[in-house]
Parts: sequence; C-alpha cells; structure tokens
Amino acid sequence: MPLTKIVMPYNDMLADRIRERLANIPKVREVEMMGGLAFMVNDKMCVGIFKDALLCRIDPRERDELLERPGCTVMAFTGRPMKGLVLVDDSGMRSTKDFEFWIKCCLDYNKIAKRARKKSKGKTSKGSATRSGNTSRKSKR
Repeated sequence: MPLTKIVMPYNDMLADRIRERLANIPKVREVEMMGGLAFMVNDKMCVGIFKDALLCRIDPRERDELLERPGCTVMAFTGRPMKGLVLVDDSGMRSTKDFEFWIKCCLDYNKIAKRARKKSKGKTSKGSATRSGNTSRKSKR
C-alpha cells in the first residue's frame, strides 16, 4: 500500500499574503512545520501560519505589550506558552496597516534572533545525560 502524505490545513490566502510581502526579502524559504507553514528568513523561523492565524516570532521581551493588541494570543502548541511566539487571528491583521505591523515585528526580531541549534544524530544532549550510581537523596536532620 503506498504511503499517503498527510497535509496539514493552513490558510492558503494568508500564505499568499505573506509570500507577497516577503517577495523582495533575500534568503526566504518555506517549511512545513508545527501543523502549518513557516517562512524562514536567513535560516531562522520568522513568521508563519498555524491553521488560520498568523504565527509571529517576536522579541520575548515585547510579548506582554503585543498581547494587548487585538487578535493576539499566546502560542501554546505543546500546552505551555511559547516565549517568543504569538498567534494573530484575522481581527488583528485585517487591515494592511495591522498586517504590516506584525510582519515588521517578525522581521525586526529576525535580525537579532538566534538560529535554532541543529540536533546531531546519535549524540546525547547535555540535558539528557543520565547519572550512574546512587541517585537517592538523604534527608538532612
């Protein structure tokens, strides 16, 4: 039986709107991720689409202020809020001015954002190493 690729739904009209806005930006590529579409700028996630919402990678220090804007909510893909990601629904990006505001926030942060570390195959990360020996804790009296 042939394998079938599962296509995650995202808003195609929003994808076209982002493509048009990023058309003159160098080093842009699209990657399907997190059930949507991400636009990478300079090999860093910049902006994307999650279902019908604009997924914005923003400066985490500005998150609380940005959450006060219409249509903006915390991105909690794993059930926990993600520091530098917010979702903006249609009410927050309906006008060209509002849409441009969010794209500018993403592009501005992209200039200073760090690239995600590439995972090396077959190596154990620092945080996942296990200790050998007795791991029980003795209570202090």
